[in-house]
Amino acid sequence: MNGPYTWWLAGAFVVLGPLVGALLAGIDRRLTARMQSRQGPPLLQPIYDVLKLLEKDTLVVTRLQTLYLWLFLFFMIVSGFILFLGSDLLLSLFALTVSGIFLCLAAYSTNSPYSHIGASRELMLMMADEPMLILVPLGFYLVTDSFRVEDIVAGSPWQVLQLSGILVGFLFVLTIKLRKSPFDLSSSHHGHQELVKGLTTDFSGSDLALVEIAHWYENVILLGWLYLFFAPWGPWLALPIACTLFFVEVLVDNTHARLTWSSTLKATWWTTLLVGVTNLMVLPLVV
Repeated sequence: MNGPYTWWLAGAFVVLGPLVGALLAGIDRRLTARMQSRQGPPLLQPIYDVLKLLEKDTLVVTRLQTLYLWLFLFFMIVSGFILFLGSDLLLSLFALTVSGIFLCLAAYSTNSPYSHIGASRELMLMMADEPMLILVPLGFYLVTDSFRVEDIVAGSPWQVLQLSGILVGFLFVLTIKLRKSPFDLSSSHHGHQELVKGLTTDFSGSDLALVEIAHWYENVILLGWLYLFFAPWGPWLALPIACTLFFVEVLVDNTHARLTWSSTLKATWWTTLLVGVTNLMVLPLVV
C-alpha cells in the first residue's frame, strides 16, 4: 500500500463505515428472516430505525452515560481508522477494547439492575474473547514480522494456512463480538432475551442511536480483521470469502441455543488454548 491510498481508505471508513455496517446488519436481518420462513424487513431497515431513534426524545438518567457513549463511538472510529490506515493492528485492538469498556461504563452509570447485569456480562465476554483476539496480531507478527496492516496485506498467500488455528479461534470469538447466539449474554437482537436489551436497556433516543452506529462501525472493523487472513490473495477473492464466513455467523445464530456465562467462558478459553495457543506454538516451526 502507498500512503495516499491508505489515507483515502481510512477516510472512506469514517464516512462510509456506518452505511456499509448498516447494510451488513440489514443483510443479517434478511438472512435470519429467510431461515425462519419470514419475509423479513427491508434491507435498509437498520438505517430507518436509527433515523427514527434520532427523532425521539432522549431520556437521560445521568449526563455521564451520554459522555461515555460518545467515547464508545469515538474509540470505535479510532480503531477502524488505524486498521484501514494500514497501521498497527495491535493498537487497533487496544482501541476496540477501550471502546467496549466505555459502553460498559455507560451502562453502569444508569444505576439500573438490568443494565448492571448486562454490563457485567459484557465485561465477562470481553474477558473471554480478548485472549483469542490478542493472538491474532501475534500470529500475524510471527508470519510477517510486523504488526502493521499494510505488511500483513502484502504478506504470503500461505499465511491463512499457517494461521488456520488462529482463524478458527477468531471465527469462534467473532460470534461473541457480533452478539450472536449462543453467546448473546449481555445484549441481544432476539425477542427471547430475558434481560430485555441487557446493557442498553436504559438507553433511548439519540443515545441508543449512538450505540447502533458504533455497532455498524464495529461490523466493518470485524469484517476487516477477517479479510486480513485472505488479503494476500487479492480483494476480488479475499473479500467474498471474508463476507461468506462473516455471514456464516447468522447460521450459527439461528441454530444454537444460548449458553450460560460459565459455559461460554470455558468454551472460549478452551478454544483459545486448543486452536489459538497451539497454532502460535507450532507457527515458528512452520515458518
